[in-house]
Amino acid sequence: MSVLEPQGPLPPEIYWRRRALAIGVIVVVLILLVWLVSSIRGGSADPETAAAESSAVPTMSATATTSADSSGASGASGGSGGGSEPAGESPENSSATATTSTSGSAAPVAPGQCADQSLAIKVSPSKPTYGADEEPEFTTVVTNIGSTACERDLAGGFQQVVVSSLDGAQRLWSSTDCFPQADPDIRKLDPGQQAAFTVKWSGKTSTPECATEQDPQRDAVSAGAYSVVGQLGALRSAPEPFNLA
Repeated sequence: MSVLEPQGPLPPEIYWRRRALAIGVIVVVLILLVWLVSSIRGGSADPETAAAESSAVPTMSATATTSADSSGASGASGGSGGGSEPAGESPENSSATATTSTSGSAAPVAPGQCADQSLAIKVSPSKPTYGADEEPEFTTVVTNIGSTACERDLAGGFQQVVVSSLDGAQRLWSSTDCFPQADPDIRKLDPGQQAAFTVKWSGKTSTPECATEQDPQRDAVSAGAYSVVGQLGALRSAPEPFNLA
C-alpha cells in the first residue's frame, strides 16, 4: 500500500479533499507572501524616485531666479543711463550724472518725519509757453495725503525740479545742480495741507555740482517742447510739458 494513500475509517475521497484544501490554503498563503514582498520592494523604490525628482526641482528654480535677477539688473542699469542724458554729453557720462542726481535727491527720510507714502508732489509751469526773453517759472506743491499731521524737511537740498526733453530721455537742468540748499526748512503739514515752492530757470543747461550760475560750460536751451518734474526724497511727480519759443 502506498504511503500517500489515505488511512483511516473514513472513505478515501474525504481524505483527498482535506489534502487538496490544505494544499490550496498553502498556495494562497504563498501567493499573498509573494505579493506582500513585491509591494514592499515597489513602495521603497517610490520614495527614492520622488526624492530624486524633488531634488531636481529646486535646482531648476534657482537657475531661473538667477537668470531673472541678472536680466533685471541689466534693464535697470540701461534705464538709468538712457533716461537722464545731459545736453552736450555722451551717454557714458550722462549715466554717471543720473546716478549722482538721483542718489542726492532720494536722501533717507529723517526719523519722525513724514514718510514718502504720506506725501504727494506736483510741479507745474506758470504758463504753457515762454518767450525767448522770459525765465520759465515752476511751482512745486507738496501735499500731506496721510491721515495724521507730520513734519518734513522741505529744504531745497531735499527737493528738486528737473527739466528734460519732452520724452524724458535728455536731462537738461536741475534746481539743485548749482544751488544746493543745506539749511533745513522743516514744515508741519496737517492732513490735506499743502506747501508750495517756486523756482525760476535761466534757460541754460546744468550738471550736478556745477561751479556757478555763470558757468561758461552751460549752454542756452534752444526753442522747443520740454517737460518738468518735481522730486522729494523717493517721490517723483508726473511730467508736465511746456514750450520755449
